[in-house]
Amino acid sequence: MAPTNLSDYLLWGAPIAAALYLTWSRNASRSKLPLPPGPRKLPILGNLLDVGGRPMSEACRDWSREYNSDIIHLNLAGTSIIVLSSLEATDNLMEKRSAIYSDRPPMPMLYMMGFEYLLIFMKYGEMWKTQRRLLNHHLSVSATQNVHPLERKAAHALIRRLLHNPEAFLDHLRVMIGDVIVPFAYGIDVQPTDDPYVTLIEKAVRCGSQVVPGRFLVDNFPLLKYVPEWMPGAGFKKIAREGRVLTQALRNVPFAEAKRQMMSGEVKPSFTASALRDLEAEDNYYDENIVKDVAATMYTAGGDTTVLGLSTFFLAMLANPEAQRKAQQEIDAVVGVGNLPDFRDQDHMPYVAALVKEILRWKPITPLGVPHYLTADDEYHGYRLPANSIVFGNVVAILGDENIYPNPEKFDPERFLLDGKLNPLVPDPVAAFGFGRRLCPGRHIAESSIWIAVVSVLAVFNIKKEVDKDGNVVEPSYEYGDGILSAPHPFKCTLEVRSEMAARLVIESANDV
Repeated sequence: MAPTNLSDYLLWGAPIAAALYLTWSRNASRSKLPLPPGPRKLPILGNLLDVGGRPMSEACRDWSREYNSDIIHLNLAGTSIIVLSSLEATDNLMEKRSAIYSDRPPMPMLYMMGFEYLLIFMKYGEMWKTQRRLLNHHLSVSATQNVHPLERKAAHALIRRLLHNPEAFLDHLRVMIGDVIVPFAYGIDVQPTDDPYVTLIEKAVRCGSQVVPGRFLVDNFPLLKYVPEWMPGAGFKKIAREGRVLTQALRNVPFAEAKRQMMSGEVKPSFTASALRDLEAEDNYYDENIVKDVAATMYTAGGDTTVLGLSTFFLAMLANPEAQRKAQQEIDAVVGVGNLPDFRDQDHMPYVAALVKEILRWKPITPLGVPHYLTADDEYHGYRLPANSIVFGNVVAILGDENIYPNPEKFDPERFLLDGKLNPLVPDPVAAFGFGRRLCPGRHIAESSIWIAVVSVLAVFNIKKEVDKDGNVVEPSYEYGDGILSAPHPFKCTLEVRSEMAARLVIESANDV
């Protein structure tokens, strides 16, 4: 009931004034709180010079240790940066306070490249919610089990390619993921070599992964996006222009082919076909453009995570032959020497399950995570967290937390085991897939694709370090690139067929459905 006379105003005024005073005093007291600890800030530049020369994820992890704080603060030329380095901090803020931590910050360089339509980079709002709803419907745990036949077929095709041309194993991994994600998203069959859709994913992901905090000045000084490309120091504009060509092709080319197939009656089961059929059948909460954008998100995000995870698998096996031997022993015990595993065997292979978890933990695919954006002033552990701050969950620090994962630099699948079974007390490396409402909805497909590839490869091959013509072992560098996505530097290995029976099964699997 609203106040109608003076006495009513006096009656209502006291509690209103009290509420306003409490709000003001809370904000005033909050503004007096210190920022989280961090390295000393220079005038104007802040910490801009501190992040150069080494991966930001590692720098922030080291600062977190130096200041004994799981939350640190940086200033990059006026941009407030908050970095969270523990599961406790990401859970308390990005999960429990997700209403104000689920946005994405302005990303001028990525938007200049044309990535703004992808769900992973989209601002939090009604469009994001609509796309996420559609994506969740098609990526539920039960729905993703329908991808298993595609994943199994792709893994068998992978080992045939490895048998024929083992030196190109990294290229074969990209094709394998294309064999899964392109048919799943669009119903398009992938060519065995030089597939244009797989090549398009690879180019676009490589382009977008260049964008890391502090690399492009336009991210700190957005007005630079208006300078002409010919001006000195404006080389980023050429990169952005070339990126936009790729992102538009990524959005339009496979979708157009999927629609062509539907119109010609060649349609195969896929997300695009199903979503468009539902749209024609009844009024729905989405339109064709949303289907196109969600399919592009599947197409892009689904590929990079899995390819990089499998690249790390090969590198980890070179560094840890004992882990490889134990996994192969388990596989042989479950399916028999020389046989090909299937998803029905998954629950009987705890060591392989632990191996996959360790692959995701050991070398995180997104070391610093994808940035979140704080939309309101907040307070945590006595620190002031300013609105409009960019917030990172430092995946390297979280998955390398010695209190949770002792001796974190070591590749050790057994950290996830207890008495020969998966230990429920050791947290899964879910941080590899994001935080809060931004947690990747396609993580189940990524994990199952990695699992079937790992067991298939280990059932058939021994992964060994390359030996040069003089008999010297070629040691990989074990170094990774620095970007939103972190890929190992190119390396070589030798694949040794474990048995003639296994080799024969590789060839015969060409007839698998």
